[in-house]
Amino acid sequence: MTDAKPLRADARRNRDALIAKARELFADGCFHLRFDDFAKLAGVGTGTLYRHFPTREALAEAVYREELRAICDRARELQATLPADEALESFLRSFVDHLHAHEGLARTLSTLMATRSGVLAEGAQALGQVVDDLLGAAVTAGTVRDDVGAGAVMMAIQGICAAYGHPAYRTDADGVVTLILAGLRAR
Repeated sequence: MTDAKPLRADARRNRDALIAKARELFADGCFHLRFDDFAKLAGVGTGTLYRHFPTREALAEAVYREELRAICDRARELQATLPADEALESFLRSFVDHLHAHEGLARTLSTLMATRSGVLAEGAQALGQVVDDLLGAAVTAGTVRDDVGAGAVMMAIQGICAAYGHPAYRTDADGVVTLILAGLRAR
């Protein structure tokens, strides 16, 4: 994530409005909309759009980062409020819920972000860290085995992400989470 100087309140509101409108439009599959139309639909000027996001990809990257931040914040919240094994399970299940609820957004972001491998790697690293933290806490609590690392769980999560267009996605994704949790349970 960047160390840019903080935005003025009005600039922050404009940036947030652009991201919110882009998230909404991307979720509806409107990623081929003329880029300048994002500004109009978000209620800001075209100059404001280009000042914050010079390209569609930069806008998609901002939406991706916001989504990732929300997912990681959710993981930390669960870890702070639930027993370790419940936090891990709740995170994995809420991750599937999030993907299911935001399928159009996920599809659009995967299309737009295909050429942004550095951003995707950064996102995978951030997600991997929260999974590692959740898993580590559950290992320390003695509720999951200690011979399976976060990398294996991340591979399963990546499989869930890759299959979001599958006809029985939701049922199968829930089944994969059940398999992960059963396989992790301490013996």
